[in-house]
Amino acid sequence: MSGAARTGWHGLTFLAFGILAADQATKYAIERFTSIGSNRVLIPGLLNLVHTSNPGVAFGLLADSPGRWLAPALILFAVCVIMLLSWLLVTGRGGGFLGQWGLALILGGAAGNVLDRLLRRGVTDFIDFYVGSHHWYTFNLADSAIFVGAGFVLLELFQDWRHHPTREQV
Repeated sequence: MSGAARTGWHGLTFLAFGILAADQATKYAIERFTSIGSNRVLIPGLLNLVHTSNPGVAFGLLADSPGRWLAPALILFAVCVIMLLSWLLVTGRGGGFLGQWGLALILGGAAGNVLDRLLRRGVTDFIDFYVGSHHWYTFNLADSAIFVGAGFVLLELFQDWRHHPTREQV
């Protein structure tokens, strides 16, 4: 039985669309109820709610790039990733349970961020996680889904590697 048949690609599609909807709803709320550049402390020394826009890639890389090629290239790349992830899930090539769920989370997150690029010309970020004075890069729900999804995929790959029948037993 294929991986998609075990989990059901319909459920995985629902998960991906759920991530997309939750991501867009949170970004809409941030844009509607806060001004760009705002900063609200939620948990002192740990978590702020901020309103930023990132026209670049992850971690603000290339955000100040004057090139007109950046936005179309990022959109094209994201659409290719979305198509690949969709194909892997629908054809049952997404691996086992953790791999499939991970790919669905990545798919929903990628769709959320590419929709931002299409509608807003940049990705809305609002979660500012930090410890003391050491801040991580500001991120959003889509970024969180991509991160957690990648973790699931890596966990499955590690499990498969540990249990591979050709691996020498020590």
